[in-house]
Amino acid sequence: MALRMQDQISRLREHLRYEPTAKRIRGEALGDLIVDSRRTVLVWEAGTLVPVYAVPAADITAELLPVAAENSRRGSAFHRGHGAGQEFTLRTPGGELPAAAFVADDPELSAYVLLEYGAFDRWREDEEPVDGHPRDPFHRVDARASGQRMKVEFEGRVIAETQQPVLVYETMLPVRAYFPRSDVDFSLLEPSDRQSICPYKGHASYWSVRNAGPKGRNIAWSYEEPLPDANPIKGLIAFYDERTDIHNLG
Repeated sequence: MALRMQDQISRLREHLRYEPTAKRIRGEALGDLIVDSRRTVLVWEAGTLVPVYAVPAADITAELLPVAAENSRRGSAFHRGHGAGQEFTLRTPGGELPAAAFVADDPELSAYVLLEYGAFDRWREDEEPVDGHPRDPFHRVDARASGQRMKVEFEGRVIAETQQPVLVYETMLPVRAYFPRSDVDFSLLEPSDRQSICPYKGHASYWSVRNAGPKGRNIAWSYEEPLPDANPIKGLIAFYDERTDIHNLG
């Protein structure tokens, strides 16, 4: 099964894909509403698993200024999968977003402008904010209560043990076990300054193992105020399988 999933990921990375969305997409930057579209297409560039927004030029209020070849940002994370095409800077009354747009030579996408998500200050799907990156409509987060007995160890110390984990099955990611707080030994953990954003689950806070050095840093996390689809894991604690020993005891 793991090999088949890896093969699937490899195939997705080789091709540019796109899918229309019926959602109203709006993007703001420099104090201006720059993008307002009901005709958005989600584009998965070759080499990436995360989509970008693409909209007709008529749905962009900014002026599109072609970027000279010597000033191109190609090779950055945003542009590595586009292939041939033209980069544009977006100019608004509030300023410019350098090389934040791209029109691909692909004949099926030539009427659309691909937009760099990170160049904008705020994105919305209808009235809901979008954090992290555009949401993939084919990406699922399924949280399932389990009766498995599970234990987490770090360098021989038991950090957590439960008989009621919640298992999270997320598209193309490892299965993660989330532990009730009452089953976690917080005397071994301390809060971390690290924060992260998941477009599907929300904002995560992290914990490190006390006095464990770099190996024990940021090995656990939780979603204190998850997005609605991830509400079953609210306040629960997950651990990196790759950096702890997680035992399924049946």
